[in-house]
This record gives sequence, C-alpha cells and structure tokens, in this order.
Amino acid sequence: MEKKESKKQEQTAEEVSKKNLAIYEQARPVPESAIKPIVSGRLKGKSDINPVFRIKRMTELFGPCGIGWKYEIVKQWLEPHGNEVKAFTQINLYFKYEGEWSEPIPGIGGSSFVSMEKSSGAYLSDECFKMSLTDALSVSMKALGVAADIYYAKDGNNLNPGDSKYRDGTINTAADDLPTAIKEMKACKSRDEINAVWSKWTNKHVEYSNQSHEFYTVTVEVGQMIQHQQTAKNAVNDIEK
Repeated sequence: MEKKESKKQEQTAEEVSKKNLAIYEQARPVPESAIKPIVSGRLKGKSDINPVFRIKRMTELFGPCGIGWKYEIVKQWLEPHGNEVKAFTQINLYFKYEGEWSEPIPGIGGSSFVSMEKSSGAYLSDECFKMSLTDALSVSMKALGVAADIYYAKDGNNLNPGDSKYRDGTINTAADDLPTAIKEMKACKSRDEINAVWSKWTNKHVEYSNQSHEFYTVTVEVGQMIQHQQTAKNAVNDIEK
C-alpha cells in the first residue's frame, strides 16, 4: 500500500513538473540563424541573440504582442559615469496564460547615451533608450525561459562557464558553412538524402533557401542530375524487359 502511494506521489510530482516546464521547454531552443557573433569590443569572440527572435518566440507561445503578451515602460533614465552617460529602461512584462494575465515580470536594461571613443571623442547615441528597452525585454523574457539554451549547456543541465549572457565559442556564419553544405549536397545519391541535407542547412541558415543563393543552385543541379540518372536507369530497365 505504501509503495503504491509513493509511486502515485512520484507520478503526480512528474506531472506537475511537466506542466510547470511546458512554457520553458518551448521557449528555450535557439536556432543558429538567430545567433549573432560579436566581432568587436570586449565581448569579441562571444555571441548574442537576434532580438527579433525573442519577439517571434513570444508570439509563437502567446500570440501577437498586445493580445497574448505585452509590456509597459515603468521608467527610463540617464546616469553619468565618468565622462560617459548611460541610459536605462525598466519594464514590466505580462503574458496571458489559460485566459488570465500574469503578474508583472520586471526587467531592467541598459545602453550608452554618451560614450567616449579613442578616435573621435564623445559619441552620442540617439537610439540609447530603444537599445536599453530591447535589453530589458530580454531580461524579462529570460525568466520565462526564452533562449535559455544560449545560457545553459546543450544538455540543459549545466551552466556554461561564467553563466554569461553571451555564449562562448566561435559561431560559424553562413559563409563559413557554405563549402561544407555544398560538399554534403553534392554527395547526395537520392531525393531523401537531398531533403535531409536541405533541411539541415536551411534550418541553420535561412538564407540558403533563397533562389539566388549558391546552395539553392547546387541543390537544384544535384536534384536534376539524380532525376536524369533515374530516367536513364528506367529506360535501360524497359529495354531489358
């Protein structure tokens, strides 16, 4: 009796955990196409996430902004820091779950309003509040698990070194991957292999699917070659019959 009760409690706990993690599990994946390498500054060599991806993920989960999720700007302000001036934005994020609006999820983001550059002196940014708003949204969305895979290791169990907002490591660009993608496509011997290679690389680099892209052209050529080979094979079989 005690064993049955214990097993029932374990099943209940698993069900609760699964429900609680439902949004997180859907929100956490990040496609390579949404990852941007940082090529300059003190964060060079790490990577950031395209902010439009976060909006897309929230829309997938809850619906259009303003209907299924929304945010309000609580405060925007400037703070001097030495010869520079920093801009900050504080927001509250809300999402609708099972027909009801959530409690506010706070987020604070920052950017530079006036920054000192070695070559040209003071640089004034007229987009500082927009950038700090984007940063604040990323902080609030992180609490829901949006883009969690970029903060955690791939197995989802261990934090990346430093638990940084940015992922360490070099991110291959579309140009970097193109030779490998073309090589794999040219090695295809069937339609199924073509479809598999196509899905692999166009999911990673959406631009590969553009008709003007070299990968698209190679895919068409390989497909035509396989079609011609199949037609010739069928013709031989017909003759032999």
